[in-house]
Amino acid sequence: MSAGVVQNAPSAVSGPAASRPLRHLETRAVSARMEAAIAAGEGVTGAHCIHELWMRGALGIDIDAALVRLWQRATASIPDWLPMRHIDWLPLAYEVAARFQARRRGRCNLYLVLLDYRDSRPEPYGIYVGETRYSPADRFDQHKAGIRAAGSVLRRGLEVLTGPTAHLQKISRADALDIEERLALALAAAGLFVQGGH
Repeated sequence: MSAGVVQNAPSAVSGPAASRPLRHLETRAVSARMEAAIAAGEGVTGAHCIHELWMRGALGIDIDAALVRLWQRATASIPDWLPMRHIDWLPLAYEVAARFQARRRGRCNLYLVLLDYRDSRPEPYGIYVGETRYSPADRFDQHKAGIRAAGSVLRRGLEVLTGPTAHLQKISRADALDIEERLALALAAAGLFVQGGH
């Protein structure tokens, strides 16, 4: 075997996070594939494995440890939809966001930003709901730079959570404005601390 080649490298997994391409596997098979992906530095497959375990309710401490290991081994190939830290309510955010569908294509994008309230609330994280014509990552950078910034994102924004709203990209402005408001209300009704959505 040549140098740099990892034996038992995982077979590649692709697709959006919400599709959960590994949902048919037993948990121990997902865990084994995750270990192989981390060892091989295969970010996409590792992300899907971690995401699947997360959606199945794996312990937060185990998810955080897996995230750290994957980010150390495969930073360049990790998809942008994988958060950098464990969030208890991420499966709920996917479930709520999946209820919304756009009717028309366009130039607007819905996005969610993870907010840090560890200094002031019992639940350490909140969520900001927004819509933009920019990419969610570019709009987050604008918020953090003070450009048309929501105060909550400027002061408390940690990262964009692109996975739950991946299906709400490139939609019409009318749909984006409507869904932004209804999604914020639905997330709040589900028990999350929500900012934005207007």
